[in-house]
Amino acid sequence: MSHNIKSEPILLVGAGPMAIEYARILKDADVNYTVVGRGLNSANKFEKELGKTVVQGGIELYLQDQNEIPKIAIVALQVNQLAAITQLLLFHGVKKVLVEKPAGITKKEIEQLVHKEKFFQSKIFVAYNRRFLSSVQKAKELIVEDGGILSFNFEFTEWSHVIAPLSKPEGVKETWFYSNTTHVVDLAFFLGGAIKEMKSFVSRGLKWHPKGSVFSGAGITNNGALFSYHANWESAGRWGLELSTGKRKIILTPLEKVQIQNLGSIQVHEMEIDDTWDRKYKPGLYLQVYHFIMNDDCTDLLRIGSQLENFETIFEKILNDQ
Repeated sequence: MSHNIKSEPILLVGAGPMAIEYARILKDADVNYTVVGRGLNSANKFEKELGKTVVQGGIELYLQDQNEIPKIAIVALQVNQLAAITQLLLFHGVKKVLVEKPAGITKKEIEQLVHKEKFFQSKIFVAYNRRFLSSVQKAKELIVEDGGILSFNFEFTEWSHVIAPLSKPEGVKETWFYSNTTHVVDLAFFLGGAIKEMKSFVSRGLKWHPKGSVFSGAGITNNGALFSYHANWESAGRWGLELSTGKRKIILTPLEKVQIQNLGSIQVHEMEIDDTWDRKYKPGLYLQVYHFIMNDDCTDLLRIGSQLENFETIFEKILNDQ
């Protein structure tokens, strides 16, 4: 399996760990890109790992000083900066943006991005790279092969004991469900189908995430599949997804692996998949970048308008945040 990425110049906004992951792909694909960062430490680390000079001073200063700005951008910043910087890029003429999930940490921010996308006649895609995991792509194939999903369940437990001591900008941990947990929630409904009806329950809460720490719910999708979910951020657990067809259960726990339990059997076995790109780069990232640049009509890419629907029909309901 091979892909050649041919692209006009790309603006990479951010020089932190996620930007480094994107840059590895752009460098190996010989894509002409400019990286703009703010902090000295992150810039030094980026330059050391990639051998690429970082334009320092922040994206605001860069946009003011440049006469020619690339029409394509990837935004890999802290979640509390994503929406504002994406809007700024559109104002300065960028026409296609891949912005790290969740693109905004409130529905209002997402609504503003939907409006700006239309106003500036641009395209905004939200980077949920786990949609492009080799395991997920294989699961999609199996679901089609089996005639669709009958039911599914998923877990999105976060490890509070790991997250609580982390040093993050104000608002990041408080919106952790949006900024991180939606990775697996998005994935569940990406594979399972759009929600028709859902009932959600939330209890307790944490000092750093007061909106809840124990979650449960169930519902039905537009294609008739029943689903349920559970998460307890104060107990043991992990991310996971199980999808049941008329022929087998497809288990994505961990998400990067495909395990199968066939109808009439209690045995679970791991399926071999071609995960070449997931082993070479951050899992799911290569195919995401490839389609963003080469095939932005790919239905696996999430448009900002669909993210707004996710906020309204899924995310806010799971949190009872309405």
